[in-house]
Amino acid sequence: MTESSRQTAFQALMRVERDGSYSNIALDTALSKSSLSQRDKSFVSHLFYGVIERCLLLDYNIAAYSEIPLNKLDMAVSVLLKMGLYQIFFMDSVPDAAAVNESVRLCRENGFASAAGYVNGVLRAAAEHGDLKLPNPKKGKSKFYSISYSCPERIVKLWRQSYGDEMAKGILMSLEEKPPVYIRVNPLKTSVQELKASLEQEGVAADCHETLVKNCLTLTHTGAIENLSAYRNGLFHVQDTASQLCCQMLEVKPGHTVLDVCSAPGGKSFTLAEMMDNKGTIIACDLYKGRAGLIKSGAKRLGLPIIQTLTGDASQIELPMADRVLCDVPCSGLGIIRKKPELRYKEDLGLDTLPDVQYAILSHCAGFVKSGGILVYSTCTLNPWENNENARKFLEEHEEFEAYALKLPDGLKRGVEENDNELTLFPHLNGTDGFFISAFRRK
Repeated sequence: MTESSRQTAFQALMRVERDGSYSNIALDTALSKSSLSQRDKSFVSHLFYGVIERCLLLDYNIAAYSEIPLNKLDMAVSVLLKMGLYQIFFMDSVPDAAAVNESVRLCRENGFASAAGYVNGVLRAAAEHGDLKLPNPKKGKSKFYSISYSCPERIVKLWRQSYGDEMAKGILMSLEEKPPVYIRVNPLKTSVQELKASLEQEGVAADCHETLVKNCLTLTHTGAIENLSAYRNGLFHVQDTASQLCCQMLEVKPGHTVLDVCSAPGGKSFTLAEMMDNKGTIIACDLYKGRAGLIKSGAKRLGLPIIQTLTGDASQIELPMADRVLCDVPCSGLGIIRKKPELRYKEDLGLDTLPDVQYAILSHCAGFVKSGGILVYSTCTLNPWENNENARKFLEEHEEFEAYALKLPDGLKRGVEENDNELTLFPHLNGTDGFFISAFRRK
């Protein structure tokens, strides 16, 4: 593997570390500027995401093999060390000598020649030792889990306290897995089998995945999805099965008026429109005009003219009365760390402030539900204070609503005991994003 591959990975990682860029944007930008082969791009992706996903574990091992404290290291040198350690411990195709030598070369080529000897010493010591160093689990299980799975201790403690040790460990183990790519087939334009055949002609492996929801395929070997003719022709949109199941819980029908109050980028609105046979009205709202534009362009691509867009604050916006209202609120995102690994390292996840913001949106938008209508509250996080606690508080303070039991598919596994109108989805149990759904009906 050429050193240019490692340089590309280094540049992308520095954008995440130094500039706070989202991982997918940083990597896509770096790869688009390169002239690397597909094989080299795969190497870059593997190394880039591997370093982000194992950051705490790699830092722990740098500290174990280094005489210089982590907080005294230049950021770039720290990144180069993590890249080297990841290749040594997790990339069997890379010889240890290559991992060490190329890291030293990158150090010199990026203006850190004075640190080359130090980088060489740390990586050689790690390679000679041959094993990752871990904390003693007997001295603290949360610390052991935190380092082993590279997840901050505060999140580990939250999951252990909320869901128990077994469930917490299952969630942590799922962070190491590559998330499946699920798509929602557009039944207005094609069928599951027709789309499957079409995608396979384009070299994409597509498998039927209808355990939890209908009209769903799992894709592998996709390349850039937006380049597929089936995508450009509006035959599908990318959507996790948890989000598709959430839409199913609204029980929409053709002719309904539906509000999707925090809609962008629009996946749920698209699925709801398809479930309604493109008959009725969907008002898809977002706080930002640019994000509302994403909904518009997606609806046009899929051929869904019943979707209208509106810009405004979901806790204050004025809307028409509706048969169904979906509040998929902004959240801490702890259920989608597999897709956005850098989320776990955010200093402020909003765990203390978000529940109030979410509750304000839910309470305000409840006022637009018609008599007998259904209101669904959902998040893509695993935190009871954003999830179950908000759902239960809503019922206590809104006597005009009652709990509406969710109609769950037979193949679904519950991970924790909850009320009939609540569902927490865990990645390691159902292969979905971490997700929460609750439903209410206006009396």
